[in-house]
Amino acid sequence: MISAHILSRQATRPGHRVPSFTTHSTALLLQRSLGQGLPVSYRRTTRAWESTSSSTASTGSHKESGHIDTAPHESLLFFNNLFPLKLSSILIWRPWTSEDLLQRFEQSSYSFIDPIRLVKRAINAHDQVPIKVTEIIPRLKDGGAFVKFTYPSDMSAAEVESKLSKLLHDNPIKPWFNPFGRVKTGLVEGVPWLEDLYRLPRSRIRVEFVAAKDDESPAELSQETLYSIFRKYGKISEITSQPTDSKVLPRFAYVDFVLVRDAIMARNCMHGFVLREQGSKNATKLRLSYEQRVKAHHIWAWFTSHPRIVIPLVAALIAAFTVAVFDPIREFFVKAHVQKYFEFTNSRLYKWFKSQTSDILAFRRRKTEDAGLNALFTHRKDLIDSIQTGLLESVDTFTVVHGPRGSGKKELILDQVLKERSDVLLIDCKPVVEARGEAGTIRRLAFEVGYRPVFSWSNNISSLVDLAVQSTTGVKANFSENLESQVVKILQTTASALKQVGLSERKKEDKDADLSEDAYLEAHPERRPVIVIDHFLHKSEEKGVIYDRIADWAAALVQSNIAHVIFLTDDASYSKPLQRSLPDRVFRSVTLGDLSPNVAKKFVISQLQTDTKFAHDGQQQDSEPDGQDNDNKNEKKDSNTPAPIDPALLHELDTCITALGGRLTDLQVLARRLKIGQSPQKAVQEIIDSTASEILRMFLLSKSPSSDKKYTTEQAWYLISQLAASPSSSIPYNSVLLSNTFASSPETALEALANAELITVKSQNGMPSEIKAGKPVYQAAFQKLASDEKVKARMDLLVLTELAKIETQKIEKVEQELVMLQGLMARRPGDVSERVEYLLEKMKGGQAKLKGLEEEMGVVKGRLVKA
Repeated sequence: MISAHILSRQATRPGHRVPSFTTHSTALLLQRSLGQGLPVSYRRTTRAWESTSSSTASTGSHKESGHIDTAPHESLLFFNNLFPLKLSSILIWRPWTSEDLLQRFEQSSYSFIDPIRLVKRAINAHDQVPIKVTEIIPRLKDGGAFVKFTYPSDMSAAEVESKLSKLLHDNPIKPWFNPFGRVKTGLVEGVPWLEDLYRLPRSRIRVEFVAAKDDESPAELSQETLYSIFRKYGKISEITSQPTDSKVLPRFAYVDFVLVRDAIMARNCMHGFVLREQGSKNATKLRLSYEQRVKAHHIWAWFTSHPRIVIPLVAALIAAFTVAVFDPIREFFVKAHVQKYFEFTNSRLYKWFKSQTSDILAFRRRKTEDAGLNALFTHRKDLIDSIQTGLLESVDTFTVVHGPRGSGKKELILDQVLKERSDVLLIDCKPVVEARGEAGTIRRLAFEVGYRPVFSWSNNISSLVDLAVQSTTGVKANFSENLESQVVKILQTTASALKQVGLSERKKEDKDADLSEDAYLEAHPERRPVIVIDHFLHKSEEKGVIYDRIADWAAALVQSNIAHVIFLTDDASYSKPLQRSLPDRVFRSVTLGDLSPNVAKKFVISQLQTDTKFAHDGQQQDSEPDGQDNDNKNEKKDSNTPAPIDPALLHELDTCITALGGRLTDLQVLARRLKIGQSPQKAVQEIIDSTASEILRMFLLSKSPSSDKKYTTEQAWYLISQLAASPSSSIPYNSVLLSNTFASSPETALEALANAELITVKSQNGMPSEIKAGKPVYQAAFQKLASDEKVKARMDLLVLTELAKIETQKIEKVEQELVMLQGLMARRPGDVSERVEYLLEKMKGGQAKLKGLEEEMGVVKGRLVKA
């Protein structure tokens, strides 16, 4: 053979020492290359290294040091593919010892699932290998076992390996768990390390080059040398040497096998192998370990290198996921909120319990409250019928209920107009507008419509992500949404749920079942849900965008015949934002004012009658004779006839209601005070005193910055003093505009005071005509404040100071103009003399007014000191 001849010539060269590995292992390697069909690239005729370690040289006991002792004529073989790799963590708990395995090897009957029978078949099947097994050491996590054996003196360990390998190649033994694989064996040429660490086998082996002796430095092996050493164990996919500029010690290289089983064989046979490369004086020891191969993340690399494409794509996928997963859930919760699925009072259990115990427990509102509201609603029955009729018509417009605060708008709509309907959605704009920050606003709006789950905090995180992405890539990711887009998203989901509510009672048996959804809702306006938007335009100057979006959403609902919409507002300028959303429609407007004195009196009396009746019945029972029949007493107790009220109380009540006015909330406060025993005169006086203190604190002594108010304290006091002095409790609108106090932006100030409900502007033929107090009780409070010398003196001083300041500014302007005209007087006196005389007369009049104001200020200061 050519390769054998070349090796024999190398062995006879002067000074060339043939290592023991050459006489055994390499000869076998070359025989395999020529006889067993290995690739041509593997048929090497020379090698650039020589072994300096005897085969399977080791020290110590494998139980203590992790190494296996061998005696002369004793060596190790590693059998691969005996145990399944994936089940090694389970099999490792099986109590297999070397002694048990050796005993089972000798007694084995070739059981189908016993791995020891595979070893016995490989060694004793043909009786062609004269060896004796002395110990079997299983390596469960490597899927194989070390077999220690003795061999005759006329044979070498390499010849034993050669015969066994040839037998296994010609007669393959396949394990039961891997019918496509076969058992392989290899001579252990190094010093195997039998560790029990949690290091699972990998297809990559890290080969470290360490010194065989402490006083020597190792040599780094080339890729050709590594290939010639490890190729016999299986196909190698790649050999990677350590970069030359790397400072990591010891030096290493990576050998990547195609199969994990081949890497296991190489690691167990060649760990601790010592060799000397040709041209090197020092021997090198190979230290092998498994290494996790770092996979090339091509997809991730493409994603990270194309942020302009990936970031918008990710945002779109997140949005699609949100729509697909969360929107149906949110629509369900909105629908449940409208139809009150989860309210206990709507459950069958509650209704059954109520029907069974109606004679014991009172499942109703208090009688006094019912009686009072019934009296009020009887007075407003025409308005109630009008609104209810509008809900049965297919008219695509709004219903607007306007009235001052405390006029009973909400009670009228919810307790009377919609008391028989269950599909009512109430949206209170007040907590939404007053919420802190965008997250709080979104959370409150979602709560009002039943929109959940809501992640109001996620937008803050998305904003930070947007900022980070834009600062690093220059591309705006658009993960975050502004307040307007989030409001629109919530309202759109609510609209979808409301449409399902309107169609929930539709049945296939209906006559018009063939109609489309839109046509069905248009034909059945009585089945559309009703949306009540309370406190519309409350603090509209702060978050007007919310009201704009709500108005647009409501317009879309009524035009699409999805729902009826009712606005409750106390702002007289409600038509402006609603006209922008629904420009070609006329609103159905209902205005609620203060009650007339007669209705107000009936309201208070109706609330007092129940308590008075109890007292009256008690007096009657005490005064009845003892012999009267008990049945008559029971009949009187059960009688629902209102008891008469003391005429003196009624007469006093007439006078008090005239002073208090017909505002519903004030009447309720009066009724509560009368119930606790106060006289009408005292109750009304305390209400007036409390209202006066509130006006003083909010409008006259307010410490809020002037930039937050569109009116001044002087303007508020001017209106209070003028209304208090007016016999008709009103002042002309134009006279206020012409007053010096309202010289700057008068209409803006009056509108702000009207929105604050200090005053009410009455119109005639569409034009403002007169100004009245914002509430009837305010007129009495104005008179009380105007009669207080301390308050009047202090406020008059402020007004006079402001007027003096205005006159001073006028005089200063005149003086500046006279200075400008001084240069023209010398050149053309005739042209500017008339203007100069006019300015002088104006300055003289202003000075006279200023002098008069200062004299009045002195008088007022004197009053303020004496007060």
